[in-house]
Amino acid sequence: MIESSFSPLFSQFQVQYRYSVQFTKGLFDLKNPCLVDFLASEKKDGDSKKVLVVLDQGLVTHYPNLVSEIQTYFKELIPFVRLTGDIMVIPGGEECKNSPQLWESLVKAVDVHGIDRHSYIITIGGGAILDLVGYVAAVSHRGIRLIRIPTTVLSQNDSGVGVKNSINFQGKKNFLGTFAPPIAVFNDLLFLESLEERDWRSGMAEAIKVSLIKDKVFFGWIESHAQSLKDRDLETMAYLVHRCAELHMEHIAKGDPFEFGSSRPLDFGHWAAHKLEYLTEFSLRHGEAVAIGMIYDKSYFF
Repeated sequence: MIESSFSPLFSQFQVQYRYSVQFTKGLFDLKNPCLVDFLASEKKDGDSKKVLVVLDQGLVTHYPNLVSEIQTYFKELIPFVRLTGDIMVIPGGEECKNSPQLWESLVKAVDVHGIDRHSYIITIGGGAILDLVGYVAAVSHRGIRLIRIPTTVLSQNDSGVGVKNSINFQGKKNFLGTFAPPIAVFNDLLFLESLEERDWRSGMAEAIKVSLIKDKVFFGWIESHAQSLKDRDLETMAYLVHRCAELHMEHIAKGDPFEFGSSRPLDFGHWAAHKLEYLTEFSLRHGEAVAIGMIYDKSYFF
């Protein structure tokens, strides 16, 4: 055995991440300064940035004027950030994470419009689109600034405020992905009005999950407000979303955000859930699958 005459080198460093989750109503109302103020805070003298907006088709179906509202908002209030080309409207739901063609079209748009590391990608929609577009942003140019605007109960209280991005590959859910935080998240409460009853309810499974893991008092609050939540009271849902986001962000900041360890408490119920989603060809909502998965995990471990 030949030994090297050089001693090994070691390196250890920390990378600091900081992002905000903001809560608002009517984000693209011309009287709402929420997004304007954030982008203005990022502006430097003489700086002009570009933004690519990717929008969930299901949302456009419910809000047919949304594309023009976004265009007007940027034109009137944010002239220092330029929209590139047309707003991309793509189909949402888990199937968007299974489509190589959709992935390639997004990467091509990044290339064609010259979206670089100083530009932004804004993604507006449910958790699946946030995962897909987040993955595109994370791997293009080794990382483009991502702004998430979640529009479902599930994405506003869970995936939209986290650090994960992914697509499905080789028949496996989230097989390709990254840990890459967004630079900002905007939860618009009014978008929840577009949800079907099934999506409104199933999204609360993640709230039950995080309350069981992190906050006994919050679980009791969910029980005592079950009827208001069932009746789609927006203000009650606003508290649920805010508390869930708070608990998730506390876990990310104080725990193991990139999951280097073996303990992954926020995945309670998810092993069975991901299998169930594939077995049902995604006819089962993620929240519904998580609810079943939690019952399975509880029965198995306790």
